[in-house]
Amino acid sequence: MLITIITFIIVFGILVLVHEFGHYYFAKRAGILVREFSIGMGPKIWWNHRNGTTYTIRLLPLGGYVRLAGGDEDDDETLRPGTPVTLQMNNQNEVVTINASNKTTLFQGLPLQIVDKDLVDELWISGYVNGDESKVETFNVNHDANVIERDGTEVRIAPRDVQIKSASLPHRMMTNFAGPMNNFILALVVFVILGFTLPGIPTNSNEIGRVQTSSVAAKAGLQSGDRITRVNGHQTENWQEMTSAISSQSDKQITVQYQRDGKKKTVKMVPRKVKRGKQTVGQIGIMEEQRTDVKSRLSYGWHQFVLSGTLIFSVLGHMFTHGFSLNDLGGPVAIYAGTSQATSLGVNGVLAFLAMLSINLGIVNLLPIPALDGGKLVLNIIEGIIRRPIPEKAEGIVTLVGFAFLLLLMILVTWNDIQRYFIR
Repeated sequence: MLITIITFIIVFGILVLVHEFGHYYFAKRAGILVREFSIGMGPKIWWNHRNGTTYTIRLLPLGGYVRLAGGDEDDDETLRPGTPVTLQMNNQNEVVTINASNKTTLFQGLPLQIVDKDLVDELWISGYVNGDESKVETFNVNHDANVIERDGTEVRIAPRDVQIKSASLPHRMMTNFAGPMNNFILALVVFVILGFTLPGIPTNSNEIGRVQTSSVAAKAGLQSGDRITRVNGHQTENWQEMTSAISSQSDKQITVQYQRDGKKKTVKMVPRKVKRGKQTVGQIGIMEEQRTDVKSRLSYGWHQFVLSGTLIFSVLGHMFTHGFSLNDLGGPVAIYAGTSQATSLGVNGVLAFLAMLSINLGIVNLLPIPALDGGKLVLNIIEGIIRRPIPEKAEGIVTLVGFAFLLLLMILVTWNDIQRYFIR
């Protein structure tokens, strides 16, 4: 169980880190301020402020986020009117730090009770100094000033020029798309790595790679390099068709047609009966041809990537055409259960699971649901069509509704997963 828990944290951490780094990297390139880059949710256990961004690791390893200036995740509720803070000034008498936390003390900080502020356009803050309510004093705020929030986290303020809405539409679209894009890249890279860990890449051709000693095939005269073209008269163009035709004929005589050096030959044999789980299948003792060249290994990675993506799209399509079921979805509990199964298969099992999850995360995040990356991209496209910004109030309502829907769905999926894996 301990290995499963550690693996789950690592897998989940990699997925979140890669996804959020996509948003982070392209936001930085677009001149958008990344106020916080968080791995995990809940109370922070570590943080570091560097180059305008606060990097945090939080207690619950269930997700993460990039807090873009002016974005949906951005929240300046810390500095409401009436909030007691302390100010730290620079030599030009500008505020460089606003401390709203009682966990941190500023050296020579100036006590202030906030009356009003503008940390977006004009950059000032006003209030009562040292509790003197007879006079409101106003202080200029430095463009790169920091705010120490209630929990002690230090973040940069978010002036208008570094907010996401100030970036060009193509930059905003790329920033929103970058998270899922990174998940696709991660999945492809992991599948390619898997291709290089395998002893050989199956070709799925009808050519025999190796014949087992003293097997049914060896006694019938089959050799490595032979191509099995027909089984009982049915054409077999690839390995899957051939093995299906043979495995269904256990203890029954079959007629096998094959090619060797351009010549067609025919042989009769009786596949050996073998138990595979609860099924009985026929085997003749041949192994698939495998290749070890770099091109084949790279092709394997790409093929698995495309195959996995197609599978996920088919599942989503089935949900829309045959009715929605919570059993079609999985949350952290389902991922933990899947991690347990993947761990039992070793490193390759975990890598394959990581790649599948990464594709899944990328595709799901591109669904046109408000609060997801896909929903944000839809709003970007609408803005491009109407050639003007969507009103902030309307965008906020749509995002809030989407977030509420996702929260409710997450609760239902999690409870359903608990019932599926731990109660029933």
